[in-house]
Amino acid sequence: MRRIEDQSFLLLLLAVSVAFGWILKPFYGAILWAIVAAVIFAPLNRQLLGRMGRRPGVAALATVLVVIAMVIIPLAMIAASLTQEASNLYGKVQSGEYDVARYIQRVFDALPAWATGLLERFNLNDLPAVRDWLASGAMKGGQAIAPQALSIGLNTFDFMIGLGIMLYLLFFLLRDGKALAERIKRFVPLRADQKAALFSRFADVVRATVKGGILVAIAQGTLGGLAFWFLGIHAPILWAVLMAFLSLLPAIGSSLVWVPVAIYLLASGAVWQGVSLILYGVLVIGLVDNLLRPFLIGKDAKLPDYVVLISTLGGIEVFGLNGFVIGPVIAAIFMVTWERFSASRQSDDGGAAG
Repeated sequence: MRRIEDQSFLLLLLAVSVAFGWILKPFYGAILWAIVAAVIFAPLNRQLLGRMGRRPGVAALATVLVVIAMVIIPLAMIAASLTQEASNLYGKVQSGEYDVARYIQRVFDALPAWATGLLERFNLNDLPAVRDWLASGAMKGGQAIAPQALSIGLNTFDFMIGLGIMLYLLFFLLRDGKALAERIKRFVPLRADQKAALFSRFADVVRATVKGGILVAIAQGTLGGLAFWFLGIHAPILWAVLMAFLSLLPAIGSSLVWVPVAIYLLASGAVWQGVSLILYGVLVIGLVDNLLRPFLIGKDAKLPDYVVLISTLGGIEVFGLNGFVIGPVIAAIFMVTWERFSASRQSDDGGAAG
């Protein structure tokens, strides 16, 4: 009878946990970023706590205000400028002021003979086909963006609600985070060493992903945007944001933006601008990842580049923009879980042999 009651209670526990997760699903992004911000700004909160007479509520509120001033407000300003530049660029493309086919033809005309022969071999020199492909892609992009544009008011309202929930939850995670973490550890049905490894790995990967990913992306996007602005390329903020997003992908990065632009500059006769952009991209933008990432990550957990690339792309595909954090975290927990399992098996085998 006791066993039936225990099984029934476990089923009830599972059911209410799934139901609670289902209720929280609409705000999982806000919850995720509250946890990420709490992990990242925990050292700052501890410093403020020591300077404010051990008053956790005041220290947490001050930390939230710092997050608003350092993160939320700058992002809002960049988003406003980005929206304006994207709208202007779209209008000029629609009006024909920017003719993509003409730009492509100019690049084709400037290519050397060996490059032209290579394109002909792969049947990539058909300008009308390339133009139709670009038009088809633009149409599909417009079809994807149109519903979002029609519901922009609702999306803005949902975003503000999510932002409010994130900041509200961040306050309590900073104030009560240590006690909450200890409580969660007690609930997890694992050995103490396994729980310590998993929780430590989670915090390390979040710090490494944000510090070594977002900050490097911001640096590369800023440097690329400044170069585009200096060279007089239209919509530098738009290209800077695009380079920042692409910088989240190891081994590919912002070169997907500045390399084609440099090729176009060379093909259009702006030789010194194209050469300068290539040198700047290789010597400045390209080296930021190698120089800045180790400094920012420090001793935090690192994943192999191929694991970061695959888990980031997979995470973005499944979870959207939030996936660039969720993907590497899942990959890291997967790896540390199997590491702990392997260590346990080796320990058991050693004990059995002894």
